[in-house]
Amino acid sequence: MPGSNRITFKEMCERFDVTPRTLRYYEYIELLQPDREGRARFYGPREMARMKLILRGRRFGFSLEDLRQWLEIYEREGTESQYRIWIEHADRQLEVLRRQRAELDDTIRDLKALRDETEASLRD
Repeated sequence: MPGSNRITFKEMCERFDVTPRTLRYYEYIELLQPDREGRARFYGPREMARMKLILRGRRFGFSLEDLRQWLEIYEREGTESQYRIWIEHADRQLEVLRRQRAELDDTIRDLKALRDETEASLRD
């Protein structure tokens, strides 16, 4: 389909700032299914939209398996089911992130206290 709104493997890596290894891995685990012409791969609007969702999901801390299942639900059951599952996943991930933030706040507080104690001992 030359002339369509497809991009090459290299362009996909550049557009989404991912390494070739990452892109090949996403294909290997079937998150993406590019069109193949010989050895060349081409990515259309569907694959670009999926990549955008994958990268956004990774940024939010979702596992690749969570994302794969979520994308499969869309393929099998449609948008409404996908949205319902997304809300469940988002609620769960929000709780994980809140716990991580609390742990990080504790670590920062402890490190600052130790740093301040060390600095005070240098002045004595």
